Amino acid sequence: MTSPATPRKYHFISGLPRSGSTLLSGILLQNPRFHAGMTSPVSALCNAVLGQVSAGSEFGAVVGRDKRRQLLHGLFDSYYADVGREIVFDTSRTWCARMPLVHDLFPQAKVIACVRSVAWIMDSFERLYRANPYEHTRLFGAGGARGTVVSRLEGLGQHDSTVGHPWAALREAFYGEHARSLLLVDYELLSRAPAKVMPLIYDFLGEPHFEHDFDNVEYDAEPFDAQLGVPGLHRVRAKVSHVPRQTIMPPDLFERFDKMSFWRDTAGSAANVIAPHTTPQERKPA
Repeated sequence: MTSPATPRKYHFISGLPRSGSTLLSGILLQNPRFHAGMTSPVSALCNAVLGQVSAGSEFGAVVGRDKRRQLLHGLFDSYYADVGREIVFDTSRTWCARMPLVHDLFPQAKVIACVRSVAWIMDSFERLYRANPYEHTRLFGAGGARGTVVSRLEGLGQHDSTVGHPWAALREAFYGEHARSLLLVDYELLSRAPAKVMPLIYDFLGEPHFEHDFDNVEYDAEPFDAQLGVPGLHRVRAKVSHVPRQTIMPPDLFERFDKMSFWRDTAGSAANVIAPHTTPQERKPA
């Protein structure tokens, strides 16, 4: 439990969709000192407040930098005021694109970015779409965008879309000036060897290790997923495990998206990466 004498610590979960952020939150929640969950509105609230007090707004000239900082800090404290845990992990895909803001608000905060081969991310979304043939999911905009596997996946990869935006944000953080406070965690490795990955995450956070139960990790957000028209989007199985499968994507599309996994080459980046040494056979469809 927190008290006035014990300031709450904030860390962040970001990265790519369908890459284990909900699984990671479910695991972290087992630690009684930690609070974690699926996407929160805090980043959107911060952006909305800045829009009201920045240049070009009615109040931009009267609300200075220090006051803006206080307002955003207050958003975090207000939103999590009823959370009686010492350390809070706020989750949003956009934090990787706001690393300077994160660093200034919370200089000691760390950002954990969940990653996965972009090809397998696309495969996962395509499976969810095909599993619900009677639903026009909100993952796609105009009707034509959901017409074929090509239009669906290319739409998801656009710079302002479900996969393209967080991919670009992650790339920005990976090569940015605050990359040392960023840890990329590969979903495949987390699902295959959680007992090896979690201690490394704790070391990155500077927190004492905790014994997790990887056979009883459950998390679901059925109402949230239903309003998107994608049932099961955030459902986590009780036992952490890796389930191998063949891709349902055309081979050329799989190969094209797989090449977007830029973090496999850490040259030019100070970011921390927990990922397996993959081989071409593991990355391509059978």
